[in-house]
Amino acid sequence: MFPLKPLSKEGVQAALKKAERYRLLNEPWEAESICQDVLEIETDNQDAVVLLLLARTDQFTSNAGATVASARELLPRLKGEYERNYYAGIICERHASSLLERTASGPVAYDLFRQAMQYYETAEKVRPAGNDDAILRWNTCARAIMRHPHVRPDEREHIRHMLE
Repeated sequence: MFPLKPLSKEGVQAALKKAERYRLLNEPWEAESICQDVLEIETDNQDAVVLLLLARTDQFTSNAGATVASARELLPRLKGEYERNYYAGIICERHASSLLERTASGPVAYDLFRQAMQYYETAEKVRPAGNDDAILRWNTCARAIMRHPHVRPDEREHIRHMLE
């Protein structure tokens, strides 16, 4: 409908700072749009891929927000094993948190938190020296599970595994 106008190469860093500000202002759709503009001219810009992924996860709680699939599709664009696992964990964790805000899906949230914790454990093994972000996120997931009494494994699944 409208041809989009390209950014200049010189404007990329300022645009990324603006995208970060929009995320902090809880305007993730605006941040997503900026990141898409950056990626049009710098397709491998890792800062833009990460910001885009985070902006999409910021939208999980809104009904018109981005989907989990739209965030996951960005994972292969991340260059490092640590980054792919860490941000896969972020997607699972934020999906679980969004479910808790919208519904009482305790068993589903539990499974997502546990998936996130597994990704964080994998990221922890290959993390750069001094980077404890995966540990911090793992602890946050553990505390979320312990804090919400309805966030527990599906008992029917547990019983089925015992019978097998």
